[in-house]
Amino acid sequence: MDQDKIPQATAKRLPLYYRFLNNLSHQGKKRVSSKELSEAVKVDPATIRRDFSYFGALGKKGYGYNVEYLLGFFRKTLDQDELTEVALIGTGNLGTAFLHYNFLKNNNTKIVMAFDADSDKVGSDIGSVPVYHIDDLEEKMGWVSVAILTVPSDEAQAITNRLVDFGISGILNFTPARITVPSSIRVHHIDLAAELQSLVYFLKHYPLHSGS
Repeated sequence: MDQDKIPQATAKRLPLYYRFLNNLSHQGKKRVSSKELSEAVKVDPATIRRDFSYFGALGKKGYGYNVEYLLGFFRKTLDQDELTEVALIGTGNLGTAFLHYNFLKNNNTKIVMAFDADSDKVGSDIGSVPVYHIDDLEEKMGWVSVAILTVPSDEAQAITNRLVDFGISGILNFTPARITVPSSIRVHHIDLAAELQSLVYFLKHYPLHSGS
């Protein structure tokens, strides 16, 4: 299977499928239909069947999908058995929340270090994660190739430039700043304020109708 031929939209849905299947497995469920999957992850059955078709024949008509087989398949596809260690930059309210949460239900990602300029936080542990001074970024990063950015917007690009020079591979940007990186580095932007504004706009202008 050539993973490079899988559409990015499909790739983004794979963790949703994996999480639901994992829950089903814990409940002892042996099989699931595309309709049940659809209702759980809010993706229409045709899209689910098309997504799964990129990976070959994963289910049988009239039977649905074998939960354990699918779970094992997506665990391997998503490299769930391979831990990716992550650095968090900025331990304000949002950063601190990430450190306490630290992807507890996710098997393959873990924040292993954090950085900040606040002397009251440097040298401490937050959620069992050590906090280092931002000046020591390059020295401490070591093998880590993924970073979460939760710094003030006006500091985002300068920190990003240091991460780029260090050799970072991916950045999850939680600042409103649209940071600039070389084409060889992947950045996912998550602007919580913009998402909330979008939600409120859709509530007002595109009301949902029960039963539709």
